[in-house]
Amino acid sequence: MGEGKLSPSFLKEGTFMILNIPERITLFGILPEREDFVTMKIIKDLRSNLLLSEEDLKEGDITLSEDGQQMFWKKMVEKDVPIGEKATDVVITALKKLDSEKALEDRHMALWEKFIGGV
Repeated sequence: MGEGKLSPSFLKEGTFMILNIPERITLFGILPEREDFVTMKIIKDLRSNLLLSEEDLKEGDITLSEDGQQMFWKKMVEKDVPIGEKATDVVITALKKLDSEKALEDRHMALWEKFIGGV
């Protein structure tokens, strides 16, 4: 990896990361809404890979509350999510932005550990 890259060395192009349902939902929510064209295409692909599939819904026995605001599952489903170097950079930048704004929440901590590591 070149100088100035944010990606950890263990995450290379074509790498998969195991993420559970809460991690996938949280990651989906912190991805930037605006970026340059190439980065937005990468974000779009990552979002697509983070979405819950019919298989996830069945395997986890996932249901929504009546108002649709809460999700419940009986089994924690994990998925190997493909994430390349640039997508990893985007995630790390988003997490570091939350950190600098003192906006990190408990739900972000598992993602921090997976993408950035301990302090």
